[in-house]
Amino acid sequence: MDDIYMLADPIILERIGSHLKQNRLKQNITQQSLAEAAGVSLSSVKNIEKGEIRSFDALLRVLRTLGKLDVLQPLVDEEQMSPSEYYEFVHSQGRHQRKRAAGRLNHKKNEEESVW
Repeated sequence: MDDIYMLADPIILERIGSHLKQNRLKQNITQQSLAEAAGVSLSSVKNIEKGEIRSFDALLRVLRTLGKLDVLQPLVDEEQMSPSEYYEFVHSQGRHQRKRAAGRLNHKKNEEESVW
């Protein structure tokens, strides 16, 4: 397995496209059917499979339709706090709470009525 950081961007995109095409063929889905199910154009599917990924939205739709959206799971998971980090977070919240104002505005009553 190659180190992904050593690969040029076009190579990475080509490999992504190739894997998606292989996955589509394993599921016996035509490009047209995938495009319709994903709500993207046929040319978008063809371009993605060639590694010409111009729209992240189209890529997400294709991944979702092929059941491969889980490859992005690490990017959407929230980072878990350790128990000590959680304790520190909870206790730091109490120290920085905004205090309520104790006084009221002192309005002077105007003896004259407004002409308005």
